[in-house]
This record gives sequence, C-alpha cells and structure tokens, in this order.
Amino acid sequence: MQRREFFKTTAILAGSAALTNVDAAEQVEITQPIDNRPVADIAFPQKQPLITHSDRPPLLETPRKVFAHPITPNDLFFVRWHMPLIPTYINPHAFEITIDGLVNNPLRLSIDDLKKRFEAVEITAVMQCGGNSRSAFHPTAGGIQWGVGAMGCAKWKGARLKDILAAAGLKPGAAWLTLDGAEKPVYNQTDDFKRALEIDRITDDMIVAYEMNGEALPYLNGFPVRLILPGIYADSWMKMLRRITVTAKEPHLHFMEHAYRIPDNDCECELPDKLYPKTKPIEKMNVKSLIGFPENGARIRKDTEMIVRGVAFDGGDGIARVDISTDGGATWQEATLDDGKAGRYAFRAFRYAFTPTQMGEIRIMARATNTKGETQPFAHEVKWNRGGYKFNGIDEVRVEVIT
Repeated sequence: MQRREFFKTTAILAGSAALTNVDAAEQVEITQPIDNRPVADIAFPQKQPLITHSDRPPLLETPRKVFAHPITPNDLFFVRWHMPLIPTYINPHAFEITIDGLVNNPLRLSIDDLKKRFEAVEITAVMQCGGNSRSAFHPTAGGIQWGVGAMGCAKWKGARLKDILAAAGLKPGAAWLTLDGAEKPVYNQTDDFKRALEIDRITDDMIVAYEMNGEALPYLNGFPVRLILPGIYADSWMKMLRRITVTAKEPHLHFMEHAYRIPDNDCECELPDKLYPKTKPIEKMNVKSLIGFPENGARIRKDTEMIVRGVAFDGGDGIARVDISTDGGATWQEATLDDGKAGRYAFRAFRYAFTPTQMGEIRIMARATNTKGETQPFAHEVKWNRGGYKFNGIDEVRVEVIT
C-alpha cells in the first residue's frame, strides 16, 4: 500500500517558469476518481465494512452511497492513520493532554478536566483528507489512491482550543503550536507524525473534541480526543491528541516541510517532469460536491421519477447553489438545497428530481458554487500536482435507463 510519508522523495528541482493550462493539458490527464471499489468482507471494531486500502495502519474509505445524507454515521466514517503503531488500549480515566512550552501554567488535562473546566461547544464540520479523490490524477500522484470517500461530516463536541491555551497562559512571543498524537513509527529513524499550527490563525470554531455525533469518538477516529479545525483539510486534525507545545518559532517538522504541500503558484499546479520548486501547505478546502444516489452502474426505470441526492461543501464560505446535469454537462438545472442550519462548515444536502425518458446510459453530474462565486471545474480542467491534493472536479455518475 502506497503512503505519502514513505514513497515521497526529495526531488531535485530545477528552476521552473509558471505553468500554462496548455502545458498541463498536454502532459497529464485528470479523470473521475476510481469508484465502486468493493467493500471489505470484514469490519474493523466499531465500524461497518468499509473500502479497505490497508489494515496497518488502518486506511478505510466510506462508500459513495453514504453521502446521500448530510451526517456521516460514526461506523461509516473514513479512517486515515499515518503510522503502523497505534495504541491497542487507552484508559480514558488515565489519559492526559499536556500543554507545555511558552506557557505560564503548564497543564496536564484529563478528559474529565476538558468536560468540567471548559465550556462545551458543538460544531458540525466536514473532515476531508487532502488526498481525497487522488486516484483521479494521471500520472499517478504519490499517496493513497483514494476514491471519493476519504471524507465525512459529523457533529463534534469539545472544548475550544483558545480556552485551553488561555488557561495555560501564553507567554510573550508565543506564536506556534506543535501538535502530537499517540501513533508511532516502527523505526526510531522515522519522524513522528506531528503538525504545527500558527496561534494567530486559531478561531473560536477550533475545538479539542471528545464526542462525535453524540457519542465518544470511535477508537479509529482518534479516541479519546482529537483536534477539530473546521474548513481546513484533515492533515492537522490530530488524533489521540496528547501534547500541545507552544513555541516562538515555527517548528521544523517532516510532516510540515515535506508532506501535504502543493505548488506555490497561481494555479497550484506543475508537471510530472517539471516540478515547481516552491511549495506551500494545503490548508483551506475548496468547493466540492458529491452525488450519493444514484451510484455508478445503477439501473433506473424509464419514465419513472428518481431523486438525485448528495452533499456539497467548501472551506466555510458556504454553498450558494448546486446544479445538476443529466446530459453529461450540456445543460444544467438548479437543485434544491437543505436549509443550511447545520452551519457553514457542514455538508449542505441537495436533491434534484427528474424523469428519464430515453433508454441507455445517462451521465449525471453535480456542480457546486459557493457564496464567493467559486464553482467546481470539470474534472479534466483540474490541474495536476505531485501529491494529488485538492481534487474538486465536477462529480459524475453513470447510470443505465431500462424499461
């Protein structure tokens, strides 16, 4: 199983001019992601059977049909770990989070401390791996070849990260957090999976969560606590969060400097044989939608009304509309959105009714637009990058109309 932290190597980068759309189109191909992979026969603890990319570390993908609904159930929520060594047992009564570094009052907080000492807040937010839909990129980009299901939306409950830092008391000059979880590499020479977060970018929506959809976090989704960073790709949503270290300078971390990065140019793109020398972290999610029903390969009846259902989201600006095409993108009709009361970071559910009148294959597409006017491109218009990050091409399913 490919994983970005083991298969990415340091490229020797020559100077590179800005890429044009024509250059990229001539040398790469972006398609729809691989879809309809088989669901595993065996389920992991607290999970229904999911699409399994690896069992060590667990890499589990949510099937498309789950996204016909705006909340992803805990037992169907995708799983992404980086290191093979994950604790097999955690005592929630003994587990503590350490807050140290440039603080006046170093803390060791138990789960009970989080619940009793800090105001409990809830937020509904999409968690999405930056490499979701990576299998759309050709030539193959390094990393897990996810289909469409390395994402989910849940109601998270926990304590504000700001409140925890306030209780610790930041010293003058405090500017960065180093986030550390409980997963470990097999070899000492391998860097731990740690991430960094700039203190000035922390918002009231960022929480240390101990509940997911009204229950304790599932073990494979980070029990007993994980960091929730709404609107931002999931690479820094640290699971089994055990230490927060405050520093004045940005920490030098392998998984910040060499992973989860994209070209730092206007198109955020490059060519396989001409990698762009300057990169930047992936951060805010772009606008995206996904059809949950029908699925690829479904057979539907001629002259019978059917309801296309799915979800749309972005990095927190909010979804303004979703359009549906039933003729492969030639024409578009506006879908009906839910009331949006789940909040700007949540899935926005959509539905569209239509009646097929001709037999044969139909290409159904969904295209989301956010409140800033940003609209999904066609898949073939998405630009290539070496990590296969941030794919947000217009979603497409192909169904057969029968009598």
